[in-house]
Amino acid sequence: MFFRSKNKVQSRIDTLISADTYVEGHMTFNGGLRVDGQVKGNVSEAPDVPGMLVLSERGKIEGSVTVARVVLNGEVQGPVRSSQYLELHAKSKITGDVYYQSLEIHTGAIVEGNLVYLGDDKQAAIAGVPETSN
Repeated sequence: MFFRSKNKVQSRIDTLISADTYVEGHMTFNGGLRVDGQVKGNVSEAPDVPGMLVLSERGKIEGSVTVARVVLNGEVQGPVRSSQYLELHAKSKITGDVYYQSLEIHTGAIVEGNLVYLGDDKQAAIAGVPETSN
């Protein structure tokens, strides 16, 4: 009678990488992930389960990001792919191409790369964008 949608985006944070933590390697997560520390490797959500990534002002990711909902206030060195919503706060910096469905950019945010709009018909093609390997 009551079923949770498998494709419902999580708004809560299930996993935290603290400011003093350094992670090396590719990471796949379910639900919500907040990064206050550093990640060297690609960050992506689990297949068929839209997730949410929050990168704080002190956070840094060296690798590609592939997550449905992304809120950035830190630094990403690599492409960012957001199939639903991408928000770039004032302290955010992306060095790489940005693929988005919906985009909000605050004054002060920096993007050193191309902005590529994924229209409604391109949403499923987000997985086809080439990944970088770090």
